[in-house]
Amino acid sequence: MTASAGVNELLRSTFPADPSWAVVVRRTVTERLADLLPRPEQVDDAAMATGELFANAVRHASRGPRDTVAVTIECTERVLRVIVADRSPVLPRPRAVDEVAESGRGLAIVAALTDGWGTAPPDPGIPGKKVWFTIGRRGAAP
Repeated sequence: MTASAGVNELLRSTFPADPSWAVVVRRTVTERLADLLPRPEQVDDAAMATGELFANAVRHASRGPRDTVAVTIECTERVLRVIVADRSPVLPRPRAVDEVAESGRGLAIVAALTDGWGTAPPDPGIPGKKVWFTIGRRGAAP
């Protein structure tokens, strides 16, 4: 999804790269999407997937207490897209995780809750990367 006609940006916010901010990120996404997605479980899925991407950015990409993570929500008539951007150029990759592992399931959770996910280069002049997911707005009013 590119910034063009028909794409509405619903949120562009920056949060401290600190695990304690995860609840604020999830709450913010939930509030922005409550009237946008037709089913409550889609809102929950989007909030949880965003929380996983935020947690990954904090854990694997943060360089210190002053670092930040940006969250953007875009939508069209048919698709919602959430983008989480951090300053690390290292791309995420799914890992095989055994059933007793205490971490490493974030991208698998995102894949299970959404219609797709991927990565994109950062905005010009900003180091890092973007990780995004999409959820179809099936049943949403045009």
